[in-house]
Amino acid sequence: MVKLSVIVPFYNVQHYAPDTLKSLRANTREDFEFILVDDCSRDETPEILARAERELPGAVLVRHEQNGGLATARNTGIDRARGEYLTFLDGDDWLAPGYYPQLVAAMDELGCDFIRTDHVQCTGRARAIHRVPQGRRGVVLDPREAILPADRSTSVDYAYAWAGIYHRRLVDRGLLHFTHGLRTAEDRPWIWKLHREAESFAALGLLGVYYRRGVASSLTQIGDVRQLDFIRAFDQVIEETARDPEADKLMPKAVRTYCAIMAHHLGSIERFEPAVARQLRSLSAAALKRLPQDVLAQVMDSMDAQRAGRLRRLRRRPTAARTVTV
Repeated sequence: MVKLSVIVPFYNVQHYAPDTLKSLRANTREDFEFILVDDCSRDETPEILARAERELPGAVLVRHEQNGGLATARNTGIDRARGEYLTFLDGDDWLAPGYYPQLVAAMDELGCDFIRTDHVQCTGRARAIHRVPQGRRGVVLDPREAILPADRSTSVDYAYAWAGIYHRRLVDRGLLHFTHGLRTAEDRPWIWKLHREAESFAALGLLGVYYRRGVASSLTQIGDVRQLDFIRAFDQVIEETARDPEADKLMPKAVRTYCAIMAHHLGSIERFEPAVARQLRSLSAAALKRLPQDVLAQVMDSMDAQRAGRLRRLRRRPTAARTVTV
């Protein structure tokens, strides 16, 4: 029986994939499988993965005929996974040796639906530890209780899919798949769904994932139309939270997070192509009008003046948006 399935999407990461694969080799075990999803790469990544399929114990190579984005690639891996537990890694990140066996041992001991872990963010030569915003460590908690308070960073804001491990029962319950086709912010509806609907989780101070920031090909560095998928992602968060039995309690947090991300993009709008910048303003103005207005007013009153000012100015804009295609 496969104990752990590791799902690793790759797309045009020829410079980083060798380090990623080397770190996977340092985490092999006879009951681990590594599902390598080539999302229709156009560089030398397919050749690198073909060698890995032969040389990495437990490797399973899957190729997409068309590029579908990170969410779709992860879903492909989930559908192929056979493990009792599942986890994720991105094709330009890497692991500490022996990290996955430690993570599996913690999951065996705690027996919860999912575990969230700290990670190391790497920007050039700089290293910084980022921690799960949860003070209680190594104990099983109710994930719904970790969504609030609305005005502080909580576990639901720590959306990195690769910073944790997930029990197969979440797949069986339909909670682990990502929204097909989302090209950025794909982890936001996903983490909210886990925290609303899963039954148990834990946070650990186990460090083992090295998250590479500043990669030129990463969507976090590219100001094109794909970045606007955050609107669709957070619309989904709002829509699903509105159907929750505790919607009145949870909605301020969902709206506040949406507004914070929107204000962030508006604050760096100069990095977008001009046509995309115009669409960002129009789509954001329309999104603000779709939000529950009483909650939105409270949220903007509680935000700092700079971010609230951006949103208030946008709220007064016309909402017609022209479509920009990739």
